[in-house]
Amino acid sequence: MAKEFVRDITGMEEDFAQWYTDVVTKADLIDYSSVRGSMIIRPYGYALWDNIKNELDARIKETGHENVYMPLFIPEGLLQKEKDHIEGFAPEVAWVTHGGSEELTERWCVRPTSEVLFCEHYKNIIHSYRDLPKLYNQWANVVRWEKTTRPFLRTLEFLWQEGHTCHATDEEAHEETKKMLDVYAELCENILAIPVIKGQKTEKEKFAGAKFTYTIESLMHDGKALQSGTSHHLGDGFAKAFGIQFTDQEGNLQYVQQTSWGFTTRIIGAMIMVHGDDRGLVIPPKVAPTQVMIVPIAQHKEGVLDFAYELKNKLNKNVRVGIDASDKKPGWKFNEYEMKGIPLRLEVGPKDIENNQVILARRDTGEKVIVALDDLEIKIVEILNDIQTNLYNKAKEHRENRTLHAKTLDELNHILETKPGFIKAMWCGDRACEDKVKEETGATSRCIPFEQEQVADTCLCCGKESKQMVYWAKAY
Repeated sequence: MAKEFVRDITGMEEDFAQWYTDVVTKADLIDYSSVRGSMIIRPYGYALWDNIKNELDARIKETGHENVYMPLFIPEGLLQKEKDHIEGFAPEVAWVTHGGSEELTERWCVRPTSEVLFCEHYKNIIHSYRDLPKLYNQWANVVRWEKTTRPFLRTLEFLWQEGHTCHATDEEAHEETKKMLDVYAELCENILAIPVIKGQKTEKEKFAGAKFTYTIESLMHDGKALQSGTSHHLGDGFAKAFGIQFTDQEGNLQYVQQTSWGFTTRIIGAMIMVHGDDRGLVIPPKVAPTQVMIVPIAQHKEGVLDFAYELKNKLNKNVRVGIDASDKKPGWKFNEYEMKGIPLRLEVGPKDIENNQVILARRDTGEKVIVALDDLEIKIVEILNDIQTNLYNKAKEHRENRTLHAKTLDELNHILETKPGFIKAMWCGDRACEDKVKEETGATSRCIPFEQEQVADTCLCCGKESKQMVYWAKAY
């Protein structure tokens, strides 16, 4: 039965897209609904999002932000106040045309993002420099009418947080933009064990209506990139469109400088594709809904279940512990929890009880160790920490092995065909060259990294002298 269970998951190298679909459904993260391109996030998947959300929410509050909630609907006239913004989102907007049986006099859009709602509110509450900064964050759902969808990575409706702030000066807004990107990067690397590259989006790829966009980019197992979080300096464009002004200390009217930044459920997709293997999920301990799963062996024998539950109650103080006391065979349970990515499995049977020990099995390496009960609590914490570190190091090594550099378009294309991943190449800054790269290779500019290198002297596309290095990749 165990072998059949594992065969249910397509091999990663055989068909990575099918492997991903198998994992998110068979590991009970999601189910499909009758709403096209939308997913039902099941309890295990939502527990994972809850843990990520709680980690990020704590960091958002530590940096002085407050949580608020804005309406789901945006009147069309309000959305159109910022021209570049609406043009950027127009293809993805879902419209409400009727309320009950009556046709609306003005269409309402289901929020694709909430800049305009925050702007309308900020206009009403900001009057003086004493009202600044305004540091608000919203946890919400948004809708974007995507043509091609995939669970977590790209769905019509998804969950996220969106921060929206107002500042007195450009410098303060710039500092906020960078600070929140650093928060995202720290969360990805220290909590999700996903190494990221920090940088700035090109003009073509920046957020619609923004002055500039900062991004963190991560690399998946198959060599494709994933934008994992963005932070935008909006400048005063929205402020001028909505009339958000304040009186400064000299008594002069000024427009506020704004930022927005967002982090979504697509990060779960990133975690799956960075750490997963042919047996299914591999979840970093810091976000795992269950960090240790206890599997009693020969549980029908007297005292085994009682002992297992005593262990659970004892360990619960320091780690998130589950127990499977069902009648399924141990082999089935082993496969089940390996597929669900639980970091550590604890096996205990009559002989273990007799010898005052248990067996711990790591999900990341498959290694099994015998641990004395007296050392168990300390040992579990040590192993979980080691798993967390090992997952990060393994992902970083994979990224480094899949990061190459190209001097020409032909070299870039050859790398994409033979060993896809991040490709460092110089760029002259011309939009035409950026477009040509995408047209001829399918790769897009992922970011202009903050840490620059001179990997060549000339633009990979036109041959002009260039001093700007860009990460290129095919992306989700």
